[in-house]
Amino acid sequence: MNLLRLATVLLLTALGGHAAQERPNIVWLTSEDHGPEMGCYGDPLARTPNIDALAAQGMRYRLVWSTAPVCAPARTAIISGLYPLSSGGIHMRSMVSLPPGMHLYPHYLRAAGYYTTNNDKEDYNLRAPADLWDESSKTAHWRNRAPGQPFFAIFNSMKSHESQIRKRPHVAVTDPAKVRVPAYHPDTPEVRQDWAQYYDKVSEADADAGARLREIEAAGLAEDTIIFYYGDHGSGMPRSKRRPSNSGLHVPLVVYFPERWRHLAPADYTPGGESARFVSFVDLAPTLLSLGGTPPPAWMQGQAFAGPHAAPGRALLFGERGRMDERLDLVRSVTDGRYVYVRNYLPQVSQGQHVGYQFQTPTTRIWRAHFDQGKTNAAQSLFWQVPKAPEELYDLTTDPDEVHNLAARPEHRPVLERLREALRSHLLESRDLGFLPERELHARASGDTPYALGRDAARYPLEIILETAELASGLDPAATPVLVKRAQHADSAVRYWAILGLRLRGADTVRAEEGALSRALADESPDVRIVAAEAFGHFGTAEQRRAALEVLRGLASPQENGVFVSLSALQAIEALGERAAELHPFVAGLDPRSPLPDPRFNGYVASLIESITGKPPARQP
Repeated sequence: MNLLRLATVLLLTALGGHAAQERPNIVWLTSEDHGPEMGCYGDPLARTPNIDALAAQGMRYRLVWSTAPVCAPARTAIISGLYPLSSGGIHMRSMVSLPPGMHLYPHYLRAAGYYTTNNDKEDYNLRAPADLWDESSKTAHWRNRAPGQPFFAIFNSMKSHESQIRKRPHVAVTDPAKVRVPAYHPDTPEVRQDWAQYYDKVSEADADAGARLREIEAAGLAEDTIIFYYGDHGSGMPRSKRRPSNSGLHVPLVVYFPERWRHLAPADYTPGGESARFVSFVDLAPTLLSLGGTPPPAWMQGQAFAGPHAAPGRALLFGERGRMDERLDLVRSVTDGRYVYVRNYLPQVSQGQHVGYQFQTPTTRIWRAHFDQGKTNAAQSLFWQVPKAPEELYDLTTDPDEVHNLAARPEHRPVLERLREALRSHLLESRDLGFLPERELHARASGDTPYALGRDAARYPLEIILETAELASGLDPAATPVLVKRAQHADSAVRYWAILGLRLRGADTVRAEEGALSRALADESPDVRIVAAEAFGHFGTAEQRRAALEVLRGLASPQENGVFVSLSALQAIEALGERAAELHPFVAGLDPRSPLPDPRFNGYVASLIESITGKPPARQP
């Protein structure tokens, strides 16, 4: 028994158990890869009787956004109360640290006397202390607390996870013929089966939640326990998971406050009702602390929506995407509840990049095959097309599938500009670290933390970096002279975006600005060299292409350059296709093993090698 738990037990014993009367028990029931496809959210195909019954007694929230459309950064936001782009935990399995004195929410709950359990998924992109929870395991349970001790417990269901959608054989319950295929998916038997199986798996997750609710009831704790139910991001189907628009970020949230603890409920709490308040995942930690009687730390970026420390509601919700497994991307989004604005900073990569894990789902494979064969319509093709539109704007009232981009429509210009400016203000205020190449992020934060780095304008001049990224990715030819000038800036991240901007403008710009690109090919920053090499690889002369390929050859090995540089170089080699064919034998012979920031990076380099060469690397990671 650790010292904190021992002190808690002694305190509770000394108080005769009366401390348990002062604080509610709190249970979170969560499910994986699960959007609002539930009966209580009006989906006629869903079979979710347990959470529907909870919603009938409690309250559901109309619009809740995960901060990210994949589990690790989403859970990073929940455990910390910080946007992952602000903590540096946006990239999959990035495993960064917070500064001393900034703790994850179980620390504060335990200090307040709570017994905390997690059953059992963690998957944070932040390094957590080994004793973060009283217990975090497949057997963790509130039953193991000290007598009279209030508890906080998470029970997470994996039943609806992406991996279960494609699991075969499957005993079907939902009729595939009754599924509504969204406008972005082709209507094929494979797609219908995956969607139908998703509904079946959501029902299984609902059954898991029901079993936990019955445990609470059987223990006589129903009137002592506040219950939350939510999914960790949108469905595991492609174009939901990993896509930071409404389809990937919108999740269900149902809360139940028993009569005894109704005074802690949100101001708009109505049993059986619906709340119009917007909720972000960064709001969950402050709300939890507020319910437990602890003021949320001022550094938390979320807002409590219940308890004595509840804050006013928010008018906007924000989303983010960084590297997903082996694939680099940088996307930010915002919604006001009606419109969704998406900003793509790397338009040269498609929404449907070949993330190996995603391509295990039949829908992904058949959808890509249809696109390659010219069988997809305009709405179904958007996922695969490059370049992506730098800006996207969707009206959820008329286009819930988000396939009709309104960004270029003059009549929607005021909405576009309003949401664009709101997103930009959010990125600056939260000190978005995603505009540093990942290697650069860790290099600049060496001996410190990414969060602290982000707040040091001398080490991270975000304003000019962001402005250059906007100019680069906006694709406006009029920005070229500014980009050429900034290609010689003292800050390597500014140079990175400037050179990328020249590459994105295509052959004429690359030829006209070959001097800037030639200098960049010898830049001290490997990230700058890689984007310059890709520019010459696509659009340079034969001599320039040879020089570019030699640069990429020199940066591709993870053992020599580290995993971050290797991933960037290999993705550039893959993007060049046949133009880099002479490097493919070299890539096939690479050893994918290297020192890793975390063991969960294992396999990323190997996946890219296989994607480039068509076969697994000779040496396995």
